[in-house]
Amino acid sequence: MRFEFALPDLGEGIAEGEIVKWHVKEGDTVEEHQTLLEVETDKAIVEVPSPKKGRVLKIHHHEGETVEVGETLVELEVEEDTRRESVTVVGSLPDKEEILATPMVRRLASRLGVDLRKVKGTGKGGWITEEDVRNFAEGAERPSTDRYGPVERIPLKGVRKSIAKNLSLSLHTKAFVTGMDMADVTELWELRKREKEEAKRRGVRLTFLPFFIKAVQHALKEHPLMNAGVDEETLEVVVKKYYNIGIAVDTPDGLMVPVIRDVEKKTILELAGELETLSERARKRELGVEELKGSSFTISNYGTFGGLFATPIINLPDVAILGTGRIEDRPWVKNHQIVIRKILPLCLTFDHRVVDGSTAATFLNRVKSYLEDPGLLFIESS
Repeated sequence: MRFEFALPDLGEGIAEGEIVKWHVKEGDTVEEHQTLLEVETDKAIVEVPSPKKGRVLKIHHHEGETVEVGETLVELEVEEDTRRESVTVVGSLPDKEEILATPMVRRLASRLGVDLRKVKGTGKGGWITEEDVRNFAEGAERPSTDRYGPVERIPLKGVRKSIAKNLSLSLHTKAFVTGMDMADVTELWELRKREKEEAKRRGVRLTFLPFFIKAVQHALKEHPLMNAGVDEETLEVVVKKYYNIGIAVDTPDGLMVPVIRDVEKKTILELAGELETLSERARKRELGVEELKGSSFTISNYGTFGGLFATPIINLPDVAILGTGRIEDRPWVKNHQIVIRKILPLCLTFDHRVVDGSTAATFLNRVKSYLEDPGLLFIESS
């Protein structure tokens, strides 16, 4: 019997996913729980297994296409008698109507006043896409030029689409303020220089970021409101009793924020090793959904790319994010004399609904004190 398998509910409020890779082709025989395809959501790449044993009759969507939860992915020929309807972990879905359009496309058409019966679908099998609806509403195909000359249209997909959605939500729900300062990290520079070879001997690449993480963790312990989130439904401040630091990582697909958990229990070298592993796995898109959740504070080290100052956007659901810029030689007043020192720009963005400027300033000053006197990191308790 023919069995339609739809994109299942992947949890975390995920409504759609982009097909990255099919592991089967039409005509293949598959076992129950065998991986059929990989789907990229706004969280991670997820393997989707076959719910039944059978033979692949028809694949409905190609690699690179975006599919909504509940949309048919593949048709299987299975032994047991099955009603001809789409069955997923979210329940049974009735057979499609004559108009081939997803619920999201139908909502868009309703909003734009478009009669779907008049729209020609350009999707696979004649399905009507969102672009079809918008083109119809505008009365013409989307041009490859604007009034000034040629243009290229790049759709927001996968991670980049998630970034756009989450950052927009963050900006619209939080009261953003960014404070800036500079830290004299000459002693930290020399410490890392001395210990870099020893770390290498232990198989660890020692960067400045583990020191930044540890300094933040100690400062958070003294300023608990900075280690918090906001429950937007109840408008409660949720103060975290753990120290899980999200680290912004640049990948070919866009920015990802893997989370290092229980920072207070780890040494500088342990943090350095975990950072290297997480960053590499993030770039290869090997991180699981759980590894991108649960942060209590975030650090964005854009200094790696040459930046000095910025106004970083808070990573939901955190209350604050610290941006660290490029360390460079600057003239500095020390002991009433002008000397050349290694200076680190710091930018702290915080949610003013939760944190006052005085709290943010004292927190940032405490972070500075740990970075300017790194010996404190080793004499303070976890």
